[in-house]
Amino acid sequence: MKISQKIAQAEKEDRIWWSFEYFPPRTAQGLQNLLDRIERMRALGPEFIDITWNAGGRTSDLTSELVKTCQKLIGVETCMHLTCTNMPKEKVDIALEDAKAHGCRNILALRGDPPMGKDEWEAVEGGFVHGIDLVRHMRAHYGDYFDIAIAGFPQHIQLPPAELALEMQYLKEKVDAGAEFIFTQMFYDVEMFIAWVKAVRAAGITVPIVPGIAPIQTWNGFIKSTSLSRTEIPKKLLDALEPYKSNDEKVREIGTKLVADMCRRILSEPLGIKGVHFYTMNLEKGTRMLLEELNLVPRIQTIKPLPWRQSLTPNRRTETIRPIFWANRTKSYLSRTENWDEYPNGRFGDSRSPAYGELDGYGIWIKQSKEEALQLWDHPTTVIELGKLFGKFCVGQLAALPWSDQAPSSETSVIATQLAKLNEMGFLTINSQPAVDGARSDDRVHGWGPSNGYVYQKAYLEFFVSPELLDALLPHIERDVNITYYVINKRGDLRTNTHSDGPNAVTWGVFPNKEIVQPTIVEAISFMAWKDEAYELGRQWAKYYEPSSPSRALIDNVMDTYFLVNVVHNDYKRPEAIFESFFKAGAEFATAHGAAPSVLNGH
Repeated sequence: MKISQKIAQAEKEDRIWWSFEYFPPRTAQGLQNLLDRIERMRALGPEFIDITWNAGGRTSDLTSELVKTCQKLIGVETCMHLTCTNMPKEKVDIALEDAKAHGCRNILALRGDPPMGKDEWEAVEGGFVHGIDLVRHMRAHYGDYFDIAIAGFPQHIQLPPAELALEMQYLKEKVDAGAEFIFTQMFYDVEMFIAWVKAVRAAGITVPIVPGIAPIQTWNGFIKSTSLSRTEIPKKLLDALEPYKSNDEKVREIGTKLVADMCRRILSEPLGIKGVHFYTMNLEKGTRMLLEELNLVPRIQTIKPLPWRQSLTPNRRTETIRPIFWANRTKSYLSRTENWDEYPNGRFGDSRSPAYGELDGYGIWIKQSKEEALQLWDHPTTVIELGKLFGKFCVGQLAALPWSDQAPSSETSVIATQLAKLNEMGFLTINSQPAVDGARSDDRVHGWGPSNGYVYQKAYLEFFVSPELLDALLPHIERDVNITYYVINKRGDLRTNTHSDGPNAVTWGVFPNKEIVQPTIVEAISFMAWKDEAYELGRQWAKYYEPSSPSRALIDNVMDTYFLVNVVHNDYKRPEAIFESFFKAGAEFATAHGAAPSVLNGH
């Protein structure tokens, strides 16, 4: 979606919005850390993010990769910077075609700074001389596909009248050539900014202006960034911060209040500005503190338009349904389905494709390194210890499992106690969701989708279980007419009590002026594809231990002999009902074997 459309929508709804800027780091580890941070900061509710561009070379390639990852995997609307520095026309077009392929529809067009080691800016052969040349090129060759942003400099208001008039002329020419909104350089003098905005409007420029706000993180960082950008610091702000320059926490605390006051002033002035753009410097704490100080709370529909992370690449933007099995492994699902011509939508009709990519071609892997894995999961030697490990994950005491790339979702806490008990009994759970009967779509735990709607869920459990404990469980769940299940082993032998070949919608939402949305399903073809991945992840975990070790033997045995089962309780009005059969079967099994159900086959 174009940023100008997002700004217009926010103005129509009379709400404040915010966005974040990041820059490509120089190392592979730095890149991974940044992606993790962007994913966390997505929960702060940015309307969009933007990624800066360096003057050619590897970091400009990283910009393209970051844009791709943010659009495809993190699912946040992204604006890409693009400069003329060291960029012949051919490289500009490659960058724009890549952005278009990734679904990026927003470009900040800049002339850029001189390359490293040079004092003067100069165009490369076959390149562009001014930012306006880049704007004109994009409009001439890409029509209205891209929303084009340009830079604005509030400090220009201090120029002599003739020079200011010339800068305003240049700015208006860029807008007339096709630019649709303006990002400003960072500033700390709010009076200067307000005067500049009024001058821009007086020059006949009517496009949205987005103020660039830099949180104050540390004294040294503050001085360095303002020096590099030649940003003037008001004496009042310096006087407030300088006495504490050796105390970063105090600098951040005072700086946060001062910058928040500046934001409040901007948003309250009759300037038509309803949003702010935070220059994060790839840091999280300062931005978070500033949002909290401003009491800006993210909207659920910004963070979760659907219960799963939506991809914004062109061929997946209309995707509205996914199987529940990959709920904790989004990247794997996207990889294994990236060659589909169409994606399931509506009510999972004919557009469904059964052609899941084979595991060998998509590199199914555990996210953690061997060292991280052993630190997380230790060296279990019995099924009882495995159950305790899985139970710790369910109650939030463990950050990840091989089958889950991230910590449990907030709604897992609703059933955490029950899940921990199931794992103690020997049902090793790897996926679940509680029943929900009409939670508001803005509910902080269960909510998703547009405002003023209601969301529903059927209770769902997925787990590994021994053949003996499964035999004890099945009579109980088959007596409950509201339960449907699928059982599969490593070889792919499938059994079920459902008589329908179609999918079972386990999540749905009812929203004003929309058809019922059914974004999450359970169905056989997808479960069989997921089965291969689920067992492979267990095998990879086992390989982190020495071949002759008890931990290796235990996990290999579980993957060789245990069944993978999913269970849906279709009566969503009875949230505890799904657990009743499990608790009965677990208790009977323990009594019959004279021990906890996990004590089996010598383990």
